[in-house]
Amino acid sequence: MTESQVTPPARRVDVRGPRFGAGVTTVVLLIVLATGSGWLLAAQAVVFAIGAAAGLRRAPYGLLFAHLIRPRLAAPTAFEDEAPPRFAQAVGLAFALVGAIGYLSGVTALGIVATALALAAAFLNAVFGFCLGCEMYLLVVRLRRRAA
Repeated sequence: MTESQVTPPARRVDVRGPRFGAGVTTVVLLIVLATGSGWLLAAQAVVFAIGAAAGLRRAPYGLLFAHLIRPRLAAPTAFEDEAPPRFAQAVGLAFALVGAIGYLSGVTALGIVATALALAAAFLNAVFGFCLGCEMYLLVVRLRRRAA
């Protein structure tokens, strides 16, 4: 493989990275649902915020993937634009913030519902490679083009 096949162009990420992050997120959100920990959900919100603002490569799970997982895998064969997964991180952030506020303010039902919705999206990505937030991003882009 040439260097260009191994190193992603700017603003593109190895497709396996976001899936790995979704897997870790799935485990974290399962723990949140099992324990009702608003603080753990708030920590996950920080992870989402970093991914949305700084990019997937700088997000904690992206760093774990890059340094611990990717070196043990075969060279990547596919890359994707970073914008849709970053948008998905922002959507996850919104649900995590609502859930954390619910848990920490005593409105446990709100925390459970928001966490469960975020968990469903993370699970779909981790297990099936279907990024719900990415699909939302593409829909928004299409709607903007029609409106213009």
